[in-house]
Amino acid sequence: MSASSDATPTLAVLGTGIMGGAMARRWAGHGFAVTAWNRDRTKAEALGDTGLAVADTPGDAVRRARYVVTMLADGDATEQVATEALPAVADGAIWVQMGTVGVDATDRLAALAADAGVTFVDAPVSGTKQPAEQGTLMVLASGPEPVRQELERVFDPVAARVVWVGDVGAGSRLKLVINSWLATLLAGLAESIALAEGLGLDPARFLDAIDGGPLGPAYASLKGSMMLERDYPPAFPLRLLAKDVDLVAAAAAEADVPLRLPAAVGALLTAARPEHDDEDMSALVEALRR
Repeated sequence: MSASSDATPTLAVLGTGIMGGAMARRWAGHGFAVTAWNRDRTKAEALGDTGLAVADTPGDAVRRARYVVTMLADGDATEQVATEALPAVADGAIWVQMGTVGVDATDRLAALAADAGVTFVDAPVSGTKQPAEQGTLMVLASGPEPVRQELERVFDPVAARVVWVGDVGAGSRLKLVINSWLATLLAGLAESIALAEGLGLDPARFLDAIDGGPLGPAYASLKGSMMLERDYPPAFPLRLLAKDVDLVAAAAAEADVPLRLPAAVGALLTAARPEHDDEDMSALVEALRR
């Protein structure tokens, strides 16, 4: 079966968690005929008010889609779901892999796509729940030149910025570099707040002192406020940051780059996970308050 060539673009979303669900809602609200699948069907059904269809299996979801988007937790989950879906993918469909799965998994997924004769685009996103809901994510895309212009209409409803990096795999590599910076920034923020508390200072004074200057990125105010309030509604769960830090460490080891910080950040995350796994990643500060 050929992918739909109608005026209404057809898109399948495999994975409708915090990020995938918000993105599916954006596509459905911007003229796409969306079919969603999630292992926990209730998460896909929660999007029913958008008018999208809910599929029973990955194969059912992709059967008539021109664009197949995967937004799953990790490489193993993505590979398993893709293996189920690819035999049913329509002729001419484009698989846009938008989850953060790391370098090795991206190579495996690209090989699966090649074996199935499906065009593969590596396009992880940078951002959390609120940017996904607002359509202001950054897409780090890499893939074949001929499909780039066509994919503008796919990325436009969910992204404020699209950075085309190069061939397949370059997007995932850049995402790991960004995540390395993000995790280091978050851990440094947590340690600075914990140090202020330990020294008998109101940590709000620290946030106020750096606000608006070169030492105070907007992220410090956003996540720092959550740390001060000890309230962690999940914009991006701590467990997924732990997964991403592991991917950074693995990529660095493979590239023979002797990074020191992933192990330190990973230790903080390990200490915080038993009580805060599904809370926002800013909860890692609680590992320093024990």
